[in-house]
Amino acid sequence: MTKHDTILKAFLSHCEKTPDEVWLTQPMGGDEIKTFTYKQALEEAQKMAGYLESKGFEKGSKIAICSKNCAWWVIADIAIWISGHVSVPVYPTLTGETVAYILEHSGSKLLFVGKLDKKPWDEMKSGVPADIAKVSFPFKPEGDWGETWGDVIGKTEPIKAMVERSADEMATIIYTSGSTGKPKGVMLNFKALTVTTQGMANLYNINGKDRYLSYLPLSHAMERWFGECLPMYCGEKVWYADSLATFGADLVRAKPTIFMSVPRLWTKFHQGVLTKMPEKELNFLMSIPIIGWLVKRKVLKGLGLDCVRLAGSGSAPIPQELLEWYRRLGLNLQEGYGMTENFNYSHCSMPGRTRAGFVGEPVPDVQHRISEEGEIQVLSPGIMMGYYKNEKATNETMCDDGWLRTGDRGEIDEKNRLKITGRLKEIFKTSKGKYVSPSPIENKLNVSSRIELSCVSGSGHPQPMAVIQLSEAARKEAVEEKGRTAIEAELEELIKTVNAQVDPHEALQLLAIVKDEWQPENGFLTPTQKIKRGTIEDAYKAKYDEWYCAKKKIIWYGW
Repeated sequence: MTKHDTILKAFLSHCEKTPDEVWLTQPMGGDEIKTFTYKQALEEAQKMAGYLESKGFEKGSKIAICSKNCAWWVIADIAIWISGHVSVPVYPTLTGETVAYILEHSGSKLLFVGKLDKKPWDEMKSGVPADIAKVSFPFKPEGDWGETWGDVIGKTEPIKAMVERSADEMATIIYTSGSTGKPKGVMLNFKALTVTTQGMANLYNINGKDRYLSYLPLSHAMERWFGECLPMYCGEKVWYADSLATFGADLVRAKPTIFMSVPRLWTKFHQGVLTKMPEKELNFLMSIPIIGWLVKRKVLKGLGLDCVRLAGSGSAPIPQELLEWYRRLGLNLQEGYGMTENFNYSHCSMPGRTRAGFVGEPVPDVQHRISEEGEIQVLSPGIMMGYYKNEKATNETMCDDGWLRTGDRGEIDEKNRLKITGRLKEIFKTSKGKYVSPSPIENKLNVSSRIELSCVSGSGHPQPMAVIQLSEAARKEAVEEKGRTAIEAELEELIKTVNAQVDPHEALQLLAIVKDEWQPENGFLTPTQKIKRGTIEDAYKAKYDEWYCAKKKIIWYGW
């Protein structure tokens, strides 16, 4: 593979060498699909770049993209870059207030509006300024959202000369999803996008024979990396998911060799398998020679992952037991650790060198250290230029010697593997004066097939407790009294198991099972499926005293 100093040059090289090779595959509803060769993708990008050029925006202007994943998202991004501008992704599930903040704070001159679900968009659209220029992708929301992509491409001449972009130029501003406060705009240059992509491609030999299903939000750094940068650089072929309802069919159609997900979705896949076959029976069958191999292949095929050679989990910690379950199936599931601020290029587990509870080692060209306060600090070629229009936050996050403060607590073992022990700002103190780090305890709870999400809390109380959301199967079972009794018995045993694994001051006093469903759309989760701790605590803290006084191990709330 030829080394290029920007992913843009690598993409143009593919367009020159293999112009007629299919690169992007886009579902159009039902069995209909649309494909883009390298040549077709570049031609549409050049025409859209010509349109942006005709607007007279000064070079380096910010152009926003708000859409679920689709081929036009990537083509629009290329158009923004070859016309000399900076892209600003907007998550497809935000509040109107946050949309307004991002567009205003970034100074975006134009907004691409694309494939969006009706419910979140009805809330989001209130944040779109009436006077901002707009272009709409196919599958746009109802209403007038500017000129359509098809109309623009049909009438516009390609840009006369594509703008040459240097490695040190800003490529994008990714606004962090953030669990608290206003999002911060992470400025990344082409060097950060490219060097990290080269490193990942070399580490896992990602190339033009690989296939990838893009469904996690492209506005998130991890998906931007795997669903755009790696395909542009390596020639990896991309398929897009049509909808949640067609996800299984999309997986079968794509037959991905590389598959990325977040812990919550890996948990859902696992729970889905166990609803069809009890875990004890499955484990027994997998242990039988020959039959076990056939069972494992059948499970992976049922998940649509039978062609996957590299699977990854990121964004949040994944329970070690879940990692091991997938590896027993024969899936090469690796855990990664990184931040938007270093374009995710930080740590990953290496085959044959994994250790339970550790996220892995620094990837090539990355260094790590633990500060006197116990904070993980990282030096990576993917480190951001800083936060856009926020020098104070930049100075708080960057050390004087250029290292990145992650805000995570951790430990490094004798083989240079990293263990994350919690967030510095998440640690709370009980009424006994003891400090509790909630994330490791939540990770132990989330192993249960009964639990989808958990939030450990209890500041100012004698012992911590956890608010939990049941898994989909458990929620259905909880409708009946008999089902609740069975769930209670299992969760009481879970409390005993977890409490035996933690220090006495970290032992859980109770689990509160809430009926509310935590979703990004209602503000309980970030767009990358991480819990918003502050939001969850604010929603239930008025009940804490009552729950503690009840002297019960299991509390049902809202049922």
